[in-house]
Amino acid sequence: MKQKLTLFAALSIAVVHFTHAQLSSLPPSGENQKSEVKQYIGGVAWVQISYGCPDVAGREDQIWGQLVPYGKANLGFGSSTAENPSPWRAGANENTVFETSHDVLIEGKLLPAGKYGLFIEPEESGDWTLIFSEESDAWGSFFYVPEEEVLTVAATPVDLDQSIEFLTYEFVNRQNDQATVQMKWEKKMLPFTVAVKDANAVTLSALKSELKDAPGFTFNNWVSAAAWASGAGYHEEAELWAENAISLPFIGQRNFTTLSTKSTVLTAAGKTDEAMKLMDQAINMPGAPAFQVHAYGRQLIAAGQPEKALEVFKP
Repeated sequence: MKQKLTLFAALSIAVVHFTHAQLSSLPPSGENQKSEVKQYIGGVAWVQISYGCPDVAGREDQIWGQLVPYGKANLGFGSSTAENPSPWRAGANENTVFETSHDVLIEGKLLPAGKYGLFIEPEESGDWTLIFSEESDAWGSFFYVPEEEVLTVAATPVDLDQSIEFLTYEFVNRQNDQATVQMKWEKKMLPFTVAVKDANAVTLSALKSELKDAPGFTFNNWVSAAAWASGAGYHEEAELWAENAISLPFIGQRNFTTLSTKSTVLTAAGKTDEAMKLMDQAINMPGAPAFQVHAYGRQLIAAGQPEKALEVFKP
């Protein structure tokens, strides 16, 4: 009898599981379409937000404070109780998921690389709270618990003049090391900054790895990497990479581009005399571009070296 009851229990669980499974190929119900937005920051690091985007559907006066309660609310299911109320899931259906490939700063606060459930606690007035939780695979915010919070950040909402029908996340104000995320729905927008922590160090590490592979088999890529490293203040790497463009076996080339690049790198590192000697060699290389040679001469004039510039201008 005990074996029969155990089998019945197992079958019951299976029936419940398959009854609630959904066909992923069917269009979403209630217009809550799935969306993803992904942004690379600095060429290497990326941030992705995956969410269900509900529509306003004529509920302009019911979104904030009703459909999406202010503060936290007792949803009456899962872990959500009066003692442990839940924030908004920041979207529809499953968790809104915030994923980042590298450590980032959210409004200046550190969020380690990883995958997080993104929740929002809106307020009728004042700042709203962004919550990044370890729980990223649940349905909604029914199973939210404060113990799983990794980071909470205050952000200031902005009123919009025009209504946004579908909830939308987008990246704006994109720079080399940061971007602004905007959550927009109905007549509210919640912006917050995402900055890559040590963006130049991330790029340097990626370049070191990339130059060990196929891209490292052409001198032009060593030139580009050296120029970037010099501008970012990595003088040791810049000198090494500039020299590789000149002298690496099979791929290095001694031409105007490689020599002038190393000269520029040496100048940035404060090695002016060595840089000028190398530039003298560069402008006398066969095929040295006349326009760039002329530009170098003008730089010398601007630097207060007219005699040296005259030597450069001589045919």
